[in-house]
Amino acid sequence: MTQPRHIEIQVLCDAHGNGIYLNERECSIQRRNQKVVEEAPSPFLDEATRKAMGEQSVALAKAVGYTSAGTVEFIVDGDKNFYFLEMNTRLQVEHPVTELITGVDLVEQMIRVANGEPLSITQDDVGINGWSIENRVYAEDPYRNFLPSIGRLTRYRPPAEIAAGPMQANGKWPMKPSKGRTMRYVTTPASLKAARSRCTTTR
Repeated sequence: MTQPRHIEIQVLCDAHGNGIYLNERECSIQRRNQKVVEEAPSPFLDEATRKAMGEQSVALAKAVGYTSAGTVEFIVDGDKNFYFLEMNTRLQVEHPVTELITGVDLVEQMIRVANGEPLSITQDDVGINGWSIENRVYAEDPYRNFLPSIGRLTRYRPPAEIAAGPMQANGKWPMKPSKGRTMRYVTTPASLKAARSRCTTTR
């Protein structure tokens, strides 16, 4: 397999035979087989591949009678052929990446499904609005070939955040929220760099 990518599909199924996919998250950037960056949508997939992967993911979930939110993971090669890897039968920590581009509250939907309710949305209701990314923070010891560093976190100062609303047509982020709009927070590259020296652990 050449140019492999790790791409996962978020699915949501109820006990009434309904199932939908909420697009994909790409997690190809990894360190020691652990995800470092999650982004949605994938910059690699086209609409046809996204649809095929989503439909097969829903078919898999229905075939085993799965109800709730779940994630079907694939390896995708450079020619956009995709191969099943595993299914995580739970809500993953990176689920907000999907919520931000779809507007669907996955936790709420899981609770409603667990309560026996049918899905309140259909596949046609699921779209892609914008782009979202999540970066994980790892504690590593540079004096031990960057092995994972265990111990109690004694101090943490998060990166500085700039309040911003939806991106404007000119490609710039507004510094004040529009009326009726929800604020988002944008972390700047400079603040990320500064944060590296502000997180310390003790053994």
